[in-house]
Amino acid sequence: MSERKVLNKYYPPDFDPAKIPKLKLPKDRQYVVRLMAPFNMRCKTCGEYIYKGKKFNARKETVQNELYLGLPLFRFYIKCTRCLAELTFKTDPENTDYTMEHGATRNFQAEKLLEEEEKRLQKEREEEELNNPMKVLENRTKDSKLEMEVVENLQELKELNQRQANVDFEAMLKQTRKEQEEDEQEMKAMLEQAQHRRLLLDSDSEPAKPRPGASAPTKPTDILQEDPQPQSKRPRTASWERSVGKLSTRAQLAGLVARRRQQPDPALENGPGTGGTAASTGSLPAAAAAAATSSLGLLGAYSDSEGSASH
Repeated sequence: MSERKVLNKYYPPDFDPAKIPKLKLPKDRQYVVRLMAPFNMRCKTCGEYIYKGKKFNARKETVQNELYLGLPLFRFYIKCTRCLAELTFKTDPENTDYTMEHGATRNFQAEKLLEEEEKRLQKEREEEELNNPMKVLENRTKDSKLEMEVVENLQELKELNQRQANVDFEAMLKQTRKEQEEDEQEMKAMLEQAQHRRLLLDSDSEPAKPRPGASAPTKPTDILQEDPQPQSKRPRTASWERSVGKLSTRAQLAGLVARRRQQPDPALENGPGTGGTAASTGSLPAAAAAAATSSLGLLGAYSDSEGSASH
């Protein structure tokens, strides 16, 4: 059974490989190979998206009359997974990549374009430096300056990271909360002070009104002790009393009028015989007192009328 697994073949002594007939195959013959999509593409017929790495059974052929430094180019034929349209792409050994030929469009790849732009700029710089030595010095100066800026930026980032590592975030939060509480307390105190000032101004401008919870007078005589004049007439009365004085008070008028002392009647001292004359003489002081009382009443009425007229 082991002979079946031998890979060596027997060649007879009279074997001549030149006698083996050669097959005449076409140069553009195709082979079926298994491959993966080299880039993302989109079918032009149905719009199906074919991502990079999707496997296909493709047909491979050699591109005629195209060489790169003696290396042949190969073309591949695949079919769309949705509409079965034929898609073709070929190798690009110059850029170590693939190029799309027919049936689909290659999706945008920013990385590839960036690499191509960098290569182009590098090539232009090398050509300039080759013929211009001053350009070489200028480019070196720019490179050194750019390198110094990069180093400075890195140093700043390191310092910033160190500062953030040493910062106590809990203490910062506590400090901010404490400041907010102090600001709120200060605002409350200012509002209370403003309300107090407003109440004082209102109390000065308006007369004091009895509170709804105040108790009413308990005695009936307390009503008589209240001021019968309205609140609006009090300022005028006070100004009149300060300038002229009170004329309606009987206490001040009583101080101005002096009573006459009664002298003892000689008729009473002489005896009872003179009683009639004593009665007649006693009636005179009484009449004088009544007249004085009536004059005082008239004077008080006059002062009341003047006070009412002035109001």
